[in-house]
Amino acid sequence: MVLNGQYSGWSDVLSGVPQALVLGPLLFVIFINDIDGGIAGKILKFADDTKSFYKVWSANDIDSLRNDLNNLVSWSKEWLMLFNVEKCKVMHICYNSCAEYDMDGNKLETATEKKDLGVKVSDNLKWDKQCSEAVIKANKILGMNMNTFIR
Repeated sequence: MVLNGQYSGWSDVLSGVPQALVLGPLLFVIFINDIDGGIAGKILKFADDTKSFYKVWSANDIDSLRNDLNNLVSWSKEWLMLFNVEKCKVMHICYNSCAEYDMDGNKLETATEKKDLGVKVSDNLKWDKQCSEAVIKANKILGMNMNTFIR
């Protein structure tokens, strides 16, 4: 790379996918394609976002989910693509007491709601907050339009 006539030095790239290329997203998907190996639950992948979920009915199911998290951490260490554990959350969709989970010794925070691909999902599976946000956003746009155009 050249900046103000100065060249940067070369260095080894140990992992990752080239940025700003048409092939970047495809290469990333290929790179993480084996992340679900050895996982008992389900995994959803979208770009750099990974969700693991599991139906928990018993203590054995809790152990299986914890094992899945350990397998994900092992995969991330092997491929030098560590999870940002601070961004990892647990959402319990249940009415009973819920277990605690960790990744690489760090306890995962429990979330009661999370935005996923623009949709707010809550642990009670109700849509009221999503609808309220949509109404607020629509009213802002309506107000801006009414103040912009001559009546």
